[in-house]
Amino acid sequence: MNLTDDAKKIIAESPCKIKLEAALEVISNLLNERAIVPTELQWTILINHVNEMIKRSIADEKMTGVDPEMFAEVSKEAIEIADKVVRHIGNLPQSEMYVLSIHFEAARQNEQ
Repeated sequence: MNLTDDAKKIIAESPCKIKLEAALEVISNLLNERAIVPTELQWTILINHVNEMIKRSIADEKMTGVDPEMFAEVSKEAIEIADKVVRHIGNLPQSEMYVLSIHFEAARQNEQ
C-alpha cells in the first residue's frame, strides 16, 4: 500500500489511530486476496472515509438516507469486502457497507 503524505497525516492525527491501522490491515489483506490495487489517491480517500466510520462507530452515530437501490450496480465482490470491513469496525448500520463499497468498486475498475 503506497500512501501519500496526506494519507499518512490522516492516520497519524486520527484520535482512533490503532483502530484505523487495524482496519487498514484488514482492508489491505482483503484487497490483496482479490488482486485489487487502489491508486494512492483512492487509498487517501478510503483512509479518510474509514477514519470517519470509526469515529461514528465510537460515537454511536448512524448515517441516514442511504438507499441500497442506488448501489445496485456495485459488484458483489465490492459489497462483500465492504461488509467485512463494516463488521470488523462494528457498531455501524448496514448502510455504511453500501457507501464504503464504492471505494472498492472504483479500485476494481483500475485493473480493467
